[in-house]
Amino acid sequence: MRQRNEQIQQELMLQTLQQNLSAQQVIATRLTELSLEALEQRVENECMENPWLEKESVPTEDIPLAGERGDSEDEEGGWDNAGGMDDMAKDYRTEDDIPEYLLQTRNDAEDGVHMEYSEAQTFYDMLMSQVGEYNLTEHEQQLVEYLIGSLDDNGFLKKDLWQLADEMEIYHAVNTSEGEMEKALRVLQQFDPPGVGARSLQECLLIQARRDYKNPLRAQLIQLLEDSYDDFIHKHWDRIQRRMKLSRTQVEAIQREIMKLNPRPGSAGHETEAHGSMQITPDFFVETDAEGHITMTLNQGNVPDLIVSPDAQEKLKRYEAEKDHISRAEAEDMRFTRSYVERGQIFINALAMRRDSMIRTMEAIIRLQRPFFLEGDETLLKPMILDDVANLSGISISVVSRVCNSKYVQTSFGTYPLKWFFSHKAAKVQSGDVSNRKLMITLKKLIESEDRQNPLNDEQLVKMMEEKGYPVARRTVAKYREQMGIPSARMRKH
Repeated sequence: MRQRNEQIQQELMLQTLQQNLSAQQVIATRLTELSLEALEQRVENECMENPWLEKESVPTEDIPLAGERGDSEDEEGGWDNAGGMDDMAKDYRTEDDIPEYLLQTRNDAEDGVHMEYSEAQTFYDMLMSQVGEYNLTEHEQQLVEYLIGSLDDNGFLKKDLWQLADEMEIYHAVNTSEGEMEKALRVLQQFDPPGVGARSLQECLLIQARRDYKNPLRAQLIQLLEDSYDDFIHKHWDRIQRRMKLSRTQVEAIQREIMKLNPRPGSAGHETEAHGSMQITPDFFVETDAEGHITMTLNQGNVPDLIVSPDAQEKLKRYEAEKDHISRAEAEDMRFTRSYVERGQIFINALAMRRDSMIRTMEAIIRLQRPFFLEGDETLLKPMILDDVANLSGISISVVSRVCNSKYVQTSFGTYPLKWFFSHKAAKVQSGDVSNRKLMITLKKLIESEDRQNPLNDEQLVKMMEEKGYPVARRTVAKYREQMGIPSARMRKH
């Protein structure tokens, strides 16, 4: 019987340990999503709220990348290096059982960008605040938010929807399609200011005209923008007047209404941004010396090392030794102290888990893209997806996705978002797989060196790409050219 009781006790202790680890994983995941500035504030808030959580005076040492490899090959994967577990863990069966104070995070960082904003609302914030106004599923909300983050300064969507669908799969491990992105875009185009999310000036003006239901000239504006847009762009108002059978007075009225439309719906939000700093804060520093040694350092900013107060530990030991003789008030104080000691230990371990996942992810990227970090040549980037980094780092793909979607690295060649290093395999050549980025760079160089009087058409570019060992279809050349904002040969002729 005694042996059975000991076995049951050991099983309960193991179960409690696993549940406490689950709580730490949830908190660490949420901390990983934060920018450095938001993390600093989150730590400061936790220290203010927890009377037994203290800052150590000795700062955390920078972690260099070992040797020339740019990785720590002997380290094991997973979350297991996060530190010791407190033996006073509570019974958290699911995430819903975890106390809210353990899960609260200040997750106010912009997706993919760490910046210091002014107090005024930015254009991005303005759009994100409207997402909750629509009855969207979690999946649909992810797509809309990604579209918002993909808009240019004028509020336009310049990337193709198929490309954004690919990015969602690469950077976020979210399976979607061009059709789903199209539906999400239709939702975004209902946001204010009117015209946001348009893919062209024509679509931008049409969105605004269609939403202006009180305008008595609404039908004529829509007809003009749909059927006579080329004439409108070239100011051929006489043709428009004849085609639409308008009087001169009606044409002048339509011209006044057209002038009220906003060709840059994103500009209003950027006026407030101009008053604040827009400096990117890198999360990693990678340096390369002349001998080919790569060193990586995690930017800890002003995040201090934390400890649970030794006084609290001593108090709990004293209570434990005298637990059969303590008063009701002392028992209540023991429960209070125990809960905050546990909270502090879980938070400390979650910070260590965040740090571990950040380092492992960056190490894996450096190992996979070592030629780029040595030379800074974009054409040396290899095809790489999230799964590659997850397998090499030993971290789950969801954690890698959170790190790569919102963190920056400063190198000798510039500062890059981590997701910049990812690309699909675009072609199979004799030397191996080639990334779509390398194909685009090669194509761009061919166009830049062309005769301006006789620019290369897409068929000629296909042949020249093939001569360089990159067999691509004509539609692929056209797609990459349009993606880089390069017009057709006819439009490039000087």
